[in-house]
Amino acid sequence: MTHPDAPFQEKEQRRSSEKKAKPLWLETVVLLGVALILAIGIKAFFVQAFYIPSPSMEPQFVKNDRILVEKVSYWGGGTPQRGDIVVFKDPGNWLSAEEDAGPTSPITKVLSAVGLYPTGGHLVKRVVAVGGDTVSCAGGRSLLTINGHALHETSYIQKGANPCSEYGKFNVHVPKGSLWVMGDNRDDSADSRAHMSEPDHGFVRTDLVVGKVFALVWPLGRAEIIHRPADFKAIPDPK
Repeated sequence: MTHPDAPFQEKEQRRSSEKKAKPLWLETVVLLGVALILAIGIKAFFVQAFYIPSPSMEPQFVKNDRILVEKVSYWGGGTPQRGDIVVFKDPGNWLSAEEDAGPTSPITKVLSAVGLYPTGGHLVKRVVAVGGDTVSCAGGRSLLTINGHALHETSYIQKGANPCSEYGKFNVHVPKGSLWVMGDNRDDSADSRAHMSEPDHGFVRTDLVVGKVFALVWPLGRAEIIHRPADFKAIPDPK
């Protein structure tokens, strides 16, 4: 006489056998595929790795430092603020061939595609002024002024650097939807000042911004979380 539970038990045994029969390589491929999708999603929407291509951001960052950029702060209409260090796409011939070069080996290219290796073709600068602001430099060793307010930058610019006039006097009004960016190493930074005579007049459109630098991760001995300097709090809004 057949036991009433026999059909159920046979089905369970077949299912168990099917599970055991799945090859290890297939499970590995599936897991790697899921990990790859997650990595690409994280890069696209949350965090991405970059490297510092020049000494223009010293002393905060040194050439070849590795940094992490977060994109969440600029979601939902959020825009870069004065004092943020941002990574942005080249507005047009701002980069040298060396600085524009990305990963070269097949492995680093794959890692870069998923956000696990620094990407080339981008710039890292500090946002000094945003749309509507007026930025001025009187020349000499004068301080940079934003909306008539003298900006004291001793907490982050390179010690002994000329605050603003490496490229001469200027007085510019930043258009809406744009930024005025400068390197902290003011005497060695081809930033907005260096491109005032070009079609973009040195301004960087906000839609070129990838995100805000929030951490220095390599070398480990200097790893730190990056904060916006307090120096920018006293700048008045444009009239």
